Amino acid sequence: MSLPRAVFRTGLVIVFLLTATLFASTFVVTRFRSDIVMIDDAHHAPIAIVLGAKVKKNEEPSDILRDRLLTAVDLYQAGLVDKVLVSGDDGQPEYDEVNVMRTFMLKQGIAPEDLFLDHAGFDTYDSMYRAAHIFGITSAIVVTQEYHLPRALFLGDRFGIDVQGVAADRQTYVGIVRYQVRETLADTKAVIESLLGVSSRYGGPFIDSTGNGQVTWDEQ
Repeated sequence: MSLPRAVFRTGLVIVFLLTATLFASTFVVTRFRSDIVMIDDAHHAPIAIVLGAKVKKNEEPSDILRDRLLTAVDLYQAGLVDKVLVSGDDGQPEYDEVNVMRTFMLKQGIAPEDLFLDHAGFDTYDSMYRAAHIFGITSAIVVTQEYHLPRALFLGDRFGIDVQGVAADRQTYVGIVRYQVRETLADTKAVIESLLGVSSRYGGPFIDSTGNGQVTWDEQ
């Protein structure tokens, strides 16, 4: 008994989408894996880009975010970056990633003038797009976990940033397998959006990332 034509076509569409997803993810991971380095092997860049992640209800960074911030502190203290840009979600009154990140970084000894905040880094695409187009960044070390770095590096490269990545994995994270699976889909989304020339959700005036980072704070 043959399959109905509609079922067959649906099956072909599903196979095509799965193949395209795997191809896009494989390309991103394979192409940019070599740009992930240990701190000791990183070369100097003007700025580190720290990608946001979940913060706790007590306004403390989650384990994943805390490790990203500590890794950026290591880069800064080693003289491998001059500035730090923390980019995250600050789009709701009751949820604010970037000011939690700011408070943490200041406690770790980052000079206020060297710390930039991007309040509209709602996802990796927006963060990397805005790093290039709003903050004028042309060279950076991107800091996030290893599973996430290839996509971030791909986007940075697409937006004209000379990127290298330093993995922030300092422990085994709860739910890491789920994050890795989701990353495969996110890779495909990033490839499609970048090919279509999608802009970030919010624009804004140019910010000189070599200047005083306090101009980006929402309270002085």
